[in-house]
Amino acid sequence: MQTLLINGRGQYNCSMAANFRTPESSSSSSNTQYSQCKFRGNEQCAPHILRVNPNKTYRLRVASTTALASLNLAIGNHKMVVVEADGNYLQPFSVDDLDIYSGESYSVLITTDQDPSKNYWLSVGVRGRLPETPPGLAILNYKPTSASKLPISPPPVTPRWNDYGHSKAFSKKIFALMGSSKPPKSYERRIILLNTQNKINGYTKWAINNVSLALPPTPYLGSIKYGLKNAFDRNSPPENFDENYDVMSPPTNPNSTSGSGVYLLSFNTTVDVILQNANALSANVSEIHPWHLHGHDFWVLGYGEGKFSVKDEKKLNLKNPPLRNTAVIFPYGWTALRFVADNPGVWAFHCHIEPHLHMGMGVVFAEGVHHLNNIPNEALTCGLTGKMFLSKNN
Repeated sequence: MQTLLINGRGQYNCSMAANFRTPESSSSSSNTQYSQCKFRGNEQCAPHILRVNPNKTYRLRVASTTALASLNLAIGNHKMVVVEADGNYLQPFSVDDLDIYSGESYSVLITTDQDPSKNYWLSVGVRGRLPETPPGLAILNYKPTSASKLPISPPPVTPRWNDYGHSKAFSKKIFALMGSSKPPKSYERRIILLNTQNKINGYTKWAINNVSLALPPTPYLGSIKYGLKNAFDRNSPPENFDENYDVMSPPTNPNSTSGSGVYLLSFNTTVDVILQNANALSANVSEIHPWHLHGHDFWVLGYGEGKFSVKDEKKLNLKNPPLRNTAVIFPYGWTALRFVADNPGVWAFHCHIEPHLHMGMGVVFAEGVHHLNNIPNEALTCGLTGKMFLSKNN
């Protein structure tokens, strides 16, 4: 990764990046290191300008489109009030900075109540992995102050990349807005998904319950709708993992298998998913994983440390859990989700870190496919099996 972008603007191969010292090397920075950035004549290097009027309240919509890094956002001298996440309103709460993971979105309110003769840095830094780039920068420009006037104070410093306590504290402040829909009080099916790093034929992969997802050439939707028997694995993937598995240590047997099986969900039933994190192949390594579900929002019922057990059920929040479509699991921890399988189709559920998905960290849910009609040919003909089916029936 060469640079972080804010609205398409980055710092790669410009004087600002060359003179910036990351928080890893220095916790205090003089603003002179930013003054070499040329705002005129170097549009690619100049930061994005966010123009505001004094003494107003603005809603900022923030989305992370990263394929790898988790991020942290802060605005110098300004508090943020978080009011929405993934399209659902939250009970408002105030923060100095917020963590945002791949695929997530937030709305925050800021009040422009600072000195209007000054500008302020908006800073985005890397979380969850050791930063190798300077932070992404934008400028909060108070009108009528010139946008080319550099802020006096240095950009906010991102919390240390592996300060997971900071990340957990933020996530645990997120609750649904009072009056929002509540989850069903009980579930009809629970699926526990163990995230592990494994080896297949000598290659490093990610696996779920010791199965690394390998998508078939023919799309699932048509395969299930029209009963194509050999289009994907017919054996249902595991619903759980060995209760003796030690999530705190590297796998005793690192070898895994690949598969393309589907979790077939009964239509309109309530499903709980427990995302269970574990140690990777190397000792003392467990990564953050933001999981994203297609076709649904889910309630985030809670987070916990270590291995999930029945005793953890009393910790689950059924009163005001937030409704999201992306949720993070922290190192050596678990995250509990609940959703209603009420959207006919075949839906991917996967880690939103793109390399992890390509390396097998995902599963597939199917529900109510028989309710669907008129499936487009484009959803049927990606693979040889689908082409043979169409040829036979046209």
